[in-house]
Amino acid sequence: MTAKTSCTSADAVVKKRASAGKPAAKPAPAGQIAAQKGATKKTAAKQARTGKPTARMVSAKPAGPARTAAARSIAAKAPVLLSGGNPQIAKGEGDAPVQAYIAAMPDWKRALGQRLDALIVEAVPNVHKAVKWNSPLYGIRGQGWFLSFHCFDRYIKLTFFRGASLRPMPPEPSKTAHTRYLHVYENESFDEAQFVAWAKQASRLPGERM
Repeated sequence: MTAKTSCTSADAVVKKRASAGKPAAKPAPAGQIAAQKGATKKTAAKQARTGKPTARMVSAKPAGPARTAAARSIAAKAPVLLSGGNPQIAKGEGDAPVQAYIAAMPDWKRALGQRLDALIVEAVPNVHKAVKWNSPLYGIRGQGWFLSFHCFDRYIKLTFFRGASLRPMPPEPSKTAHTRYLHVYENESFDEAQFVAWAKQASRLPGERM
């Protein structure tokens, strides 16, 4: 009776697995189980020694000083030089845009621009500055502009908006009767005393409204 019951149970198991379409699972070999247990123990021991997970974690490194400086250098692009090497500077009031223009002047013109700016401030301490049409302007606040300069290939053009009223008159004529120019070339003597005298005279005349 017992043998018959065992056979019936075994037949039921076989039929159930056959209907599922799956072969009977085979137990893993004893050697494979031992190897898996050994690897697990080694991993746990390594984590205990180092305090770190065995999986390699990739984290983003902060940018070093060299990378940061390079990024700043790329971001701070040099101003565009227009025809004649004249810097392209955004329009603005005050000393800051004028200094940005002067800093962007190419070659020998930069040193001359710095000197011109210093002489104008010396001659007219209350001078008001601005950059318009890519040229620095000097004037008296509320009274208009009396002086400007602009870079060309071989020289810097100084513009006295009421130059015809100055004594002596600046040498270069203009299309407008009251404006006179002074051209300053590289390696050419520049009469600073005369320039300061012109700047003082010009600051006392009615300024150009722009």
